[in-house]
Amino acid sequence: MVAARVGIRDVAKAAQVSVTTVSHALNDRRGSRISAATREHVRSVAEGLGYAPNRLASGLRNNRSYLIGLVSDEIATTPFAGDMILGAQDAAYERGCVLMMLDSARDGELEKRQVSTLLQHQVDGIVYARMYHQRIDLPAELAGIPTVLLDAFSSEREVSSVVPDEVEAARAAVWFLIGAGHRNVGFINNVDDIPATHGRLAGYQEALKENGIEFDPAMVTAAASVAYGGRVAAMELLSRPSRPTALFCFNDQMAMGAYQAAGALGLRIPQDLSVIGIDNLELIAGGLWPGLTTVALPHYGMGRWAVTQLLDEIEKPDEVEPVQMMFDCPLVQRGSVAPPLQI
Repeated sequence: MVAARVGIRDVAKAAQVSVTTVSHALNDRRGSRISAATREHVRSVAEGLGYAPNRLASGLRNNRSYLIGLVSDEIATTPFAGDMILGAQDAAYERGCVLMMLDSARDGELEKRQVSTLLQHQVDGIVYARMYHQRIDLPAELAGIPTVLLDAFSSEREVSSVVPDEVEAARAAVWFLIGAGHRNVGFINNVDDIPATHGRLAGYQEALKENGIEFDPAMVTAAASVAYGGRVAAMELLSRPSRPTALFCFNDQMAMGAYQAAGALGLRIPQDLSVIGIDNLELIAGGLWPGLTTVALPHYGMGRWAVTQLLDEIEKPDEVEPVQMMFDCPLVQRGSVAPPLQI
C-alpha cells in the first residue's frame, strides 16, 4: 500500500498555523512577517512529517526550475578535484535545488552540446568549472545565463568566480618550513604557464624575503607536475654540494617524486630532508610514509561557494553583486617536516 503524500495543509494542521504561514516559512518568502521561531517550528514539523514541496508547481509560479547545471572539463573523471562536486551538491540540496553534472573530458564540441542540453532543461543557472585554476574565455553559449566560474576566472568582471589563493598557499608552506628552522629551502615548480605556477613562485619568494632570506634562483627548478618530474627535479637539487634541507613542491605528486629521490640518495624524511606539497591528495599525502605535510586546495569550499553565490545572484539580483573570490588554503600537518640536523 502506497503511503499518502504529505501536503502543505497537513503541515499547517500539525504546526497549528495557516497554509500561508507554512508557504512563507518553507520558501523564505521575502517581505513575510513571520518570526524566526515560527519559521523553524514549521520547518521542524514539515521535516518530521516527511513533507516534500512540489517543486514543479513552485517553479511554475516563480519561473524557476530549481535545477543547477555544473559543466566541467574533467573533474568527474580524475581523483584531484572531486570535492568541488560534493560541495556544489551539498549547497544545491540545502537550497532545495538539484545539481545536474556534466563532464566533457576536455571535448569542446561535447561541452557545447552539454550546455545546450542544460539550457533545454531550463536550468536556473550554470556553474562552469575547471579541474585546475586557469583563466578562461567565457563560452558564447553562456551569454545572458546566470553563471559562476569555479576554479577559473575571466576578464569579464560581471561574472562571479572562485579560485584558490596560490600566492598565500605557497607562503604558508614556506613559512612553515622556515618556522621549523630551515633557511635553505628549495622549490620544485611546474613548467606549465598557468596561474598556480606563477603564484606559487611568487609566494615562495615573498616568504623568503619576509624572513630575511635572499632568493637564490639556483634553489628553484621546474619539471612536469607528476611524480617523475618531481623525482628528476629533486635529484638535481639534492645532488648539489650545498643541497637544500627542505623542499617545497608544486604539488603532492611532485612531492612523492622527491621522496623517491631522497630514498635513492640515502636521505631520510624528515630527519635529513623536510618536504611539503600542495593539494592534500589523500591517495598520496596520506599514503606516503611518513605522511606528507601539504597545503590543501579548498575544493569542497569552492564548490559550495560557487553554487551559493549563483543562487544568491538568481534569487536576489538587486542585492548581490558579482564577486571575484580567492579562497584560503589550509596547511595540513603530517610527518614530513622536522628541524634540520644542523641549523
